[in-house]
Amino acid sequence: MATDTHPSSAALQEELLRRARARRSARPAEPAPAARDQGPTQLSHAQRRMWLMDRLGQGGSLYSVPFATRLRGPLDLAALGTALTTLVQRHEILRTRYGQHGDEPFQETLPAPDAFVVPVVDAVGDGVAALAEEARRPFDLAAGPLPRALALRHGPQDHTVLLTFHHISIDGGSLETVAAELAELYAAAVGGTPCGLTRPPQYADFAVREHAAAGRLDEGLAHWTRRLSGAVPLRLPRPARPAADLTARPAAVHSTPLDEQVLPALRELGLRHRATLFTVALAAAFAALHRFTGEDDLVIGCAGTHREGAAMRDLVGLCVNTLPIRVDLSGDPEFGALVDRVRDALLEAQQYRDVPFDLVLERLGAAARDADGTPLVRVTADVLGEPTALRLPGLAAEPVDVPLGEAKFDLSFGLSDTGRPTGLVQYGRAALDDAAGERLADGFAGLLAAVAVDPELRLSRLPGGPPALPAADIPPTDGHPAEVLLRAHPLVADAAVPAPAGGPLLAYAVLRGTGGPSPVELRSHLRAGLSRELVPAAVTLLDAMPRTADGTLDPARLPGAPAVPAPSGVRADAVTAAFTALLGRAPGPDDDFFVLGGHSLIAVQLAERLRTGLKLPLTGLDVMEHRTPRAIAALLDTRETERERLAAATGTPAARTRRTREGTVLVTGGTGGVGAFVLRELAARGRPVLALSRPESAHLIAGEGVEVVEGDLTDLDGLRAAVGRADAVIHAACTFTRPEVDVAAMAAMVGSWNRGPFVFVSSVDAYGRPTGPRVAEESAPEQPLSAYGQAKLDCEQLLMRAAGTGGRGGASVVRSPIVWGPHDRLRDQLRWGATGLLYQAALAGEPMDLPRPGTAGHDWYGAPWVHAAALARAVTDCLATPVHGVANAVSGHVGWPELAAELKRLLGSDSEIRLVDRVHPDLDHRWHYGSGRLATALDERPGEDLHSVLDAMTGSAGR
Repeated sequence: MATDTHPSSAALQEELLRRARARRSARPAEPAPAARDQGPTQLSHAQRRMWLMDRLGQGGSLYSVPFATRLRGPLDLAALGTALTTLVQRHEILRTRYGQHGDEPFQETLPAPDAFVVPVVDAVGDGVAALAEEARRPFDLAAGPLPRALALRHGPQDHTVLLTFHHISIDGGSLETVAAELAELYAAAVGGTPCGLTRPPQYADFAVREHAAAGRLDEGLAHWTRRLSGAVPLRLPRPARPAADLTARPAAVHSTPLDEQVLPALRELGLRHRATLFTVALAAAFAALHRFTGEDDLVIGCAGTHREGAAMRDLVGLCVNTLPIRVDLSGDPEFGALVDRVRDALLEAQQYRDVPFDLVLERLGAAARDADGTPLVRVTADVLGEPTALRLPGLAAEPVDVPLGEAKFDLSFGLSDTGRPTGLVQYGRAALDDAAGERLADGFAGLLAAVAVDPELRLSRLPGGPPALPAADIPPTDGHPAEVLLRAHPLVADAAVPAPAGGPLLAYAVLRGTGGPSPVELRSHLRAGLSRELVPAAVTLLDAMPRTADGTLDPARLPGAPAVPAPSGVRADAVTAAFTALLGRAPGPDDDFFVLGGHSLIAVQLAERLRTGLKLPLTGLDVMEHRTPRAIAALLDTRETERERLAAATGTPAARTRRTREGTVLVTGGTGGVGAFVLRELAARGRPVLALSRPESAHLIAGEGVEVVEGDLTDLDGLRAAVGRADAVIHAACTFTRPEVDVAAMAAMVGSWNRGPFVFVSSVDAYGRPTGPRVAEESAPEQPLSAYGQAKLDCEQLLMRAAGTGGRGGASVVRSPIVWGPHDRLRDQLRWGATGLLYQAALAGEPMDLPRPGTAGHDWYGAPWVHAAALARAVTDCLATPVHGVANAVSGHVGWPELAAELKRLLGSDSEIRLVDRVHPDLDHRWHYGSGRLATALDERPGEDLHSVLDAMTGSAGR
């Protein structure tokens, strides 16, 4: 236990309160926000943690924040879309992207969207599955995780509205602000009146202030270092045989209703001990964990907040921090005395709540992590109040829980303070099996009920206890007889007796629970069942058996194992060099990453360096779990073997030189709607593909014949290297909102292009706004050009100037209009722009206002479109037959009345189509584009007509 002691005394509490008041009064007044440069800024500590989790490979849906409300009544979806548009415009954090410059991340505000459309889908059953599927869709932090909206229609006046945020941009306190502002903005939109909301504080200003105050953290860091000295991550009785299909963080929840009198009794108990209900619930969590594990020295995490002062009022952003509460439960105290200990520890922790927990972990180093890299806080506790709901005027609102099925921590205790009180326990199924989790939940609920009646009960008399130990279910093994006998022991989860390498015979065991036989008892057990020569000289207990990626024992990582020669070879040398470069000293083969000073960011950097240099998959989590150069090198050796095995099975060369395979095509934008169809077309033609993708998206495009290379448009070195490996390029990626990035990326790619054809998927926006109604291929651009159109034109000119020089092949610029097709990314057309405007109006049964012919002096209004499959055929044809210039890819032209009528028919809508004497900006299109050069590839195939593609898109969108 730490040197700090916690006597339960009123005097200590008064002293802690006095210190807290003194610290608060000593703080300088919050400065007025300085004029912040609108360019990239640093991340706050909390944002940095979220960014690191994403880069480590713990992204996915783990940090999605779903916010769902069942709304009954006449919901105005257009007004809700207007309210959301204004909300995102008001709060920069809701339209912020997260990039990386060198080793450091940054945040950058994106332009506000012109319109935010709420898609509507019909509910199937209760709709929970659809809500969970939408909430689990991952965010792309580098692109800017805009909030997502979805309306689930149960009936004409019955909807569930789901807003999904990424945790990097929002916390629980922010949801209250978001809900309140949306209610006001919605009321203003419905009534057609201005909204009186004042300009809110911006989160980037908070991040700037936080960094400016970093020098004040030294005292707090010193405190936490002393307070947590000697604390170790809690050992939970992990499942001996986790199910094969479980990922790292699948969650289970057990809830137990409590008697109505429990909460009032717990509040009264808190009053007697000058403690809040949360403090009492936290004490109950400590007691339940003590009963379950038998441990006296425990750490439980709780959420702290930075929301303090006027500058933080109405701030939307991530303002939370983890407070590690450490309590000594020794001496079998009464529960009331435990409440005193927890109260004092909590008050003390609150004094230093502004110290980011990540910095504390870095200061503590390896001592604060388990063998698998898991940090000190594995258990949390909270009191759960009434969930936030979106309460719109004129509608009845009911909050809806959207389960994501993932656990951020191994174990979480909760006490519900709404309706009928409930005790809850959530756990990761990789941390506890269901039987143990259910026993712990029942013990926690029983403990709450017991102390509500008699708070003088000592811990030893409280409900709960260690999990029941299952009978041995380990299949027979052909290992050493001592290993077989150890595995058969009912209290042993795993065992190993490696063949001796010139030394004594040694045994290793992992127990099922935290209590169990000692090494001496296990050796006595072996001596009773084996002849003398088969009994190991010693039995060593381990938290986990060290194993390689394929599950076999890793003898080099066993304590007491004879010295093993240092690993050698290209991969081992690369690992040692990366450790040396990033940690500042050359490591031994078995030196621990965290002992050497490593932490989360360095793990990310080390993984990126090795992944890039060796072209093998490796994540920051791999580094944190394997920890030593020997273990990481062995993991990389295993992955190289797996790649060679796969190459032998598929006939693909594993050892790659400058080129992957003869004729390889580099494709950018493969995870987008256009790029996905290009990949399908190339696969159908048997062309090998090198696909550029960020690591978090690689699984979306990996497949037979496709080699994924890590990178994006901001990684210029990665782009150059990828182009250098390919025999042809199809550049289909685009940022849409960052023209300077698009142009820089094209310049880098053209600079490294030295052979074969290059096809660029451009846009008809590069023509600008021609004066005539018909536009021939390669017509000169006419002003004004949008920033997007100008960037496309700049990229085209870079490409065409380089074509045919220095061994380069022919260049083709394929300008496309609106792209339609059955793909998730292309269905965004149903949310934005002209298609989205008309689709949403038809879906809601609202009037569809179209410009009357002749308005503003123009007779025709509509837009060209192309089916994604036809565009992919045209682009792929350009590899064999470059156009050496500009060609248009157009499947047809559609007038707004025709499109509106088709959407009405497909949706069964009763919307009125009205011709008006004005032009909505999204409908201000009036040009026909010629497309003679690619006519053959663009010939319509079955399912590519206007009706079929719209039917596929709207039908797949969930009508």
